[in-house]
Amino acid sequence: MTDTVSVLLPKPDRSPGRLAMQRFRRNPVAVAGAIVLGLIVITTLVAPLVYPVSSNAIDLAAVRTPPGAGHPLGTDSTGRDVLARVLAGGQVSLMVGFLSAAIAVCIGALAGVVAGWFGGVVDAVISRTVDIMLSVPPVLVVIVVAGIIGPSVPMLVAVIAGLSWPASARIARGVVLGIKEQEFIQAARVSGSGNGFIMLRHLLPGVMPPVTVAATLLVSEAVLLESALSFLGAGVRPPQASWGNMLTEAQSLTVLSSMPWLWLPPGILIALTVLSAMAVGDGVRDAIDPRRNA
Repeated sequence: MTDTVSVLLPKPDRSPGRLAMQRFRRNPVAVAGAIVLGLIVITTLVAPLVYPVSSNAIDLAAVRTPPGAGHPLGTDSTGRDVLARVLAGGQVSLMVGFLSAAIAVCIGALAGVVAGWFGGVVDAVISRTVDIMLSVPPVLVVIVVAGIIGPSVPMLVAVIAGLSWPASARIARGVVLGIKEQEFIQAARVSGSGNGFIMLRHLLPGVMPPVTVAATLLVSEAVLLESALSFLGAGVRPPQASWGNMLTEAQSLTVLSSMPWLWLPPGILIALTVLSAMAVGDGVRDAIDPRRNA
């Protein structure tokens, strides 16, 4: 009787997506990273509602004021509210990170699928391009481009995305080489499906899980790169705030030693964002690993 009932009962959903979500939820570090990253993103998005103070409002009577009732995180060297600039800077830094990562992953996934599917000369050209791009130091390229056309947010996004797509392309190419000879792909070929349909319908969905992992790691790399470049003056141009250019205050030994409110908030948020994104990426990688048990 028990066997009969067990046969009649519906089987639990064991789809790959559900199993991956279950594995991710069992990873406390990844869950904590997702919560912290989500809180940072949500807070910066609703910043005007949370703290409706202009990030560029100058108050020369309150220059480098310590944290207090009027200014919860103090003011900077021109009297601007640090909390308002941290929130506004988060919008810029996170936009650069997420947008450049999304563009890079889209370009890389498409290039990797094309290289893996067509092979031959196409694969050789794309693979050699990837090798060359991976050997280019992104910081130097951004500094040169910023010197030619001037630093700006669109320039940062374009250059970071343009230099970051080869990693996703290499991952996508490897996945396509592993699945292009499988039966469902051969069946699509026999049925008369064109190359474009096969790549979009069968190959791209197959490469998205591992490429998603690369995307989460690219976000952390892009935020770090934007912060470093803005600190050097080749990124986001003042008075527009970003976490990177807020750290330029820390170039002064006086600020470092006696005015930590000017550099600690953006520094802590950069560290939390990068660590959280990397924790999420590691969790997603472990969750979609087919060698793991349910």
